[in-house]
Amino acid sequence: MLEDLLEKYPQQEDQLIEILLDYQSQKQHRYISEEEIARIAAHLGVSESKVYSVVTFYTFFSTEPRGQHIIQVCKDVPCYINGERTMRSVLEKLLGIRVGETTRDKRFTLEQTSCLGHCDGAPAMRIDDKTFTNLDENKIKAIISEYRGAK
Repeated sequence: MLEDLLEKYPQQEDQLIEILLDYQSQKQHRYISEEEIARIAAHLGVSESKVYSVVTFYTFFSTEPRGQHIIQVCKDVPCYINGERTMRSVLEKLLGIRVGETTRDKRFTLEQTSCLGHCDGAPAMRIDDKTFTNLDENKIKAIISEYRGAK
């Protein structure tokens, strides 16, 4: 799968983030392994440490297996002031996990992240590629219920 994907991209360092995003989104557990980091580095002609530093710098990448749906809770000031702690607590209770963990059924991983760019709609969270704003307990319950019903 990785080799096929790499063939689509020029062997240029400026393709690194696009390759990582594309590949990670195709993997069942949405992470990049050390072996895959080495293969991507070789394809681009850059050091493994360069690829690893990018993977570990950005919160949307992971070197550990994660759930089918990645829930990222904004922890920056506007969200914090507008109820991020309550939002996080509701999610932890609903999912039965804490931040940094994945549910036993591998459906959800709960993470904290820096600004999602929706300060005017704080508190905010992102699930996969969709952002939700102006959250309260009822909205969160409805959103999680919808994702539990979706396969």
